[in-house]
Amino acid sequence: MSKISAIILTKESEELIADCIDSVSFCDEIIVIDSNSTDRTPDLAKHIGAKVFKSTSVSFSEKRNIGLQKAKSKWILYIDDDERISDELKKSILEVVGKNKNEFSAYKINRKNFYFGNFEWPQIEEHVRLFDKKALKEWTGKLHETAQFIGEVSVLEGYLMHYTHRNLSEMVKKTADWSGIEAELRLKANHPRMSSWRFFRVMITAFYDSYFRQKGYKAGTAGVVESIYQSFSIFITYARLWELQNKNK
Repeated sequence: MSKISAIILTKESEELIADCIDSVSFCDEIIVIDSNSTDRTPDLAKHIGAKVFKSTSVSFSEKRNIGLQKAKSKWILYIDDDERISDELKKSILEVVGKNKNEFSAYKINRKNFYFGNFEWPQIEEHVRLFDKKALKEWTGKLHETAQFIGEVSVLEGYLMHYTHRNLSEMVKKTADWSGIEAELRLKANHPRMSSWRFFRVMITAFYDSYFRQKGYKAGTAGVVESIYQSFSIFITYARLWELQNKNK
């Protein structure tokens, strides 16, 4: 049985997929779950040696679960198309999976975010991304997915490098794609009716969280742009919620 299956979620990722796959080339199996890309993403992934499976679902959990079902290795490593494994993280992963016995069934990975190409975000995130396949039951949640697993968790050394929000066009497209789904989820959860003051509250909260709590001010002008954009993005989500609420009157 091979040791590691890397599972990559993609959509219109022809500019990213080669570097992403190269980043996990140390894995025994590379699986790409592609969301009906219309560009060369699937062909490029196959050419490099990945196994490609199509998914029409908009649920990240469903796509991660498809990868879990297809994987044949003992360990499962999840990575997105705009993420890269650092050398130190690669070493840490190989040490963990190389053990004959392991007291942990899942591992958190520290993730560094980079905005607009090379502006490093001050806050480091933690995500559980490496799993013993036997311990991982499923992923749940439509957009903000959560892994359901049994056993203890540890933290790996090294960083996962996340090159997100590479340009404004990409950011606006992402908001347009996902704000509608976010709004529908809030509607189904019986969110209180939107009023004028709620818009100001969510926008101010989003800016404060990004610029102050996450210390975006340390990223200079990029931090200002990103924080204002987070405020704009949440406004679009709640404006769509307001629109849905009025349709359902």
